Amino acid sequence: MSELRKKYRMYLKMERGLSANTVLAYERDLDKLFQFFDEHGKDPVHAGLEDLRGFVQATFSTDSNARSQARIISGVRAFYRFLLYHNYIEQDPSELLESPRKELHLPEVLSVEEIDRLVQAIDLSQNEGHRNRAIIEMLYGSGLRVSELVSLKLSNIYRDEHYMLIEGKGSKQRLVPISPVAEEWFRYWLQERSHWPIKPGAEDFAFLNRRGAPLTRVMVFTIIKRLCLEAGIRKNISPHTLRHSFATHMLQNGADLRIIQQLLGHEDITTTEIYTHVEVQDLRRAILKYHPANKTKGEK
Repeated sequence: MSELRKKYRMYLKMERGLSANTVLAYERDLDKLFQFFDEHGKDPVHAGLEDLRGFVQATFSTDSNARSQARIISGVRAFYRFLLYHNYIEQDPSELLESPRKELHLPEVLSVEEIDRLVQAIDLSQNEGHRNRAIIEMLYGSGLRVSELVSLKLSNIYRDEHYMLIEGKGSKQRLVPISPVAEEWFRYWLQERSHWPIKPGAEDFAFLNRRGAPLTRVMVFTIIKRLCLEAGIRKNISPHTLRHSFATHMLQNGADLRIIQQLLGHEDITTTEIYTHVEVQDLRRAILKYHPANKTKGEK
């Protein structure tokens, strides 16, 4: 089995192109699968659908989290696809294995007024002021992931065409428009940047720290957390909140869901559809707040 595990690890890394963390998670789930079948005196390579259902039932009895359950089933399916692909088995028993229904976690979103307070909290007299304003405008104005922002290269920003070439998850590239406001503040930042020290190898990175090295995700998170405190925003905010706010405000103002999907770089439209749930929640709050039937006697 050790040789099979090595081949599976190479399959995940080289053929599936998964990240090291995902590979590690899949291997941990494979350990659980192998342990289960070992305890029941069975060979996982020759398992059937009922055997896998028995594993799932036993595993989920100790882990009721729907997200963890979905990940474990995903790992099981990946292993049996590997076995099928490399001719260890003739039929994939995991094809009909049911996934649990994931809990719907609606993302935190900032209102337009809160976005305004956030940018007004930036001290433009500081050396990094224009950089921080450009960061906020890029995240909120174009819906970038923080990983996409910190890896953004100057050579991939086409200012005359008003587009950026973004490398997203799985090294997939997409063209994303730059909003006029983001363009303006990025231009101010470039003027400041020309006076900053730049470390060798960082010349093409769009955003730098004060030492001239590329910004990290943690640093962007810290910048936004600090600005939220200064703006008096008490929500649990991260750089991703600005991406969520971008998508929600686009949808609320009439943008087509497919367009939002392309802008965000979502492979599956169902990922983007969560923003329709956010909008429904907004509608419900509006009814509860403004409809007279929902007002208490003291409010009439």
